[in-house]
Amino acid sequence: MRITFHGAAGEVTGSCFLVETEQVRFMVDCGMFQGGRDASRKNLHALSFDLRSLDFILITHAHLDHSGLLPRAAALGFRGPVHVTAATADLLGVMLLDSAHIQEKDAEWEAKRVHNGRGRGQLHPILYTVAQAQACLRQLRREEYDQPFQPHPAVRVCLRDAGHILGSAIAEVWLEEGGATRKLVFSGDLGMPARPVLRDPQPVESADVLFVESTYGNRLHKSLEATEDELVEAIERTLRRKRGNVIMPAFSVGRTQEVIFVLADLVRRGRLKDLQVVVDSPMSMAATEITLRHAALLDDHTRELIEWQRTRPEGLKVRFVQDVEESIALNQVRGGLVIISASGMCDAGRIKYHLLNNLGRRDCSILITGFQAAGTLGRRLVEGARSVTLFGQSVPVRAAIHTIGGLSAHADQEGLLGWLGHFRRPPHQTFVVHGEAENAQAFIEAIGRRLKWNNVSMPQYGGSIEVL
Repeated sequence: MRITFHGAAGEVTGSCFLVETEQVRFMVDCGMFQGGRDASRKNLHALSFDLRSLDFILITHAHLDHSGLLPRAAALGFRGPVHVTAATADLLGVMLLDSAHIQEKDAEWEAKRVHNGRGRGQLHPILYTVAQAQACLRQLRREEYDQPFQPHPAVRVCLRDAGHILGSAIAEVWLEEGGATRKLVFSGDLGMPARPVLRDPQPVESADVLFVESTYGNRLHKSLEATEDELVEAIERTLRRKRGNVIMPAFSVGRTQEVIFVLADLVRRGRLKDLQVVVDSPMSMAATEITLRHAALLDDHTRELIEWQRTRPEGLKVRFVQDVEESIALNQVRGGLVIISASGMCDAGRIKYHLLNNLGRRDCSILITGFQAAGTLGRRLVEGARSVTLFGQSVPVRAAIHTIGGLSAHADQEGLLGWLGHFRRPPHQTFVVHGEAENAQAFIEAIGRRLKWNNVSMPQYGGSIEVL
């Protein structure tokens, strides 16, 4: 058995693992690279292997760094089924089409610049079109948590709840080869236990080969109580004392819904009041509707909170903005709003306009609630940039920047170690993936100290390993 790491090796994005035996070839995840100057080139050169002979693809969840190259795989020749949870299938119907739409619009804008003599004279090819994204959705096959299925005669799979975003899964995979059965486990992205909205990640007790994420493998998140204190203080200071706006970059899927539920809970408990929240992201509205359709996947506390909000909407007024004109009108509002907008790493979408209009104002605050990959605008803000460039314009950073790490959808080091602690014995091989090299290495050392596991390593991008 050969496994090749086509992404998420020494970095967070581009998750893609190719598994090959004499009987079967399949991929786990088909993610897009995000952040940094090299992302476009890597996306264009990704999937440079035989896609037509792939038997199937497993997708652990809908975030684009795990699913965003699916339409490209299909356009390049992959014709097999794509196995996902039902909630992931619904979310991909929104996210992949949005990704393709953004690419087409960016290409139109670049073509106009070149035509007007302001571009570099060379158009960059897009990864896929809206039509290609729509076509690949027909290859999705819906699977249920905890219900084993057989995508190939030599393969059995069971998806477990990863607690990361709606529909996120841990993949347990049993492969038959040469009369023996080997078990691979792909953690996908693991959620933080004992956090609001989603259920905790399900434990797994055994694996021959384990692939575990390490996004926050080198650090601990703040407690939920400390996180709420920081959130309340930042919002109250900005809205009441400074009378400015609170800008919250947030991923449309997962983070936006979690932030809304956390704010509603703070209002219910009297810690915040009379909040005017604007969610400026068409995709966030669609993702929130999908979340409510899959309410059975939420934890008990959140389902109760949804019912409370429906009967008492006056404390937390949430308005979803769809039209571009309505979004532009928000630029004239100088204070009193909590604006949640995508993208979560501040590199695209409507959030850039809100930063353009609020980042240079001392009476405003920017609340960073999710992971910021190296090379992204969000990462530069977190690292203390004094000015940033938005739409070719230099903007001073005068607004207060708050990193609310306790709302992360990723488990921290303690959460990851706790999940690994359910294994009855160490896997024969463990690969630490989906983490920047420094984070992954720190997590490897923590595994050695806490669990005394041997044979734990960080793979190299493009590298292969043989499972004997």
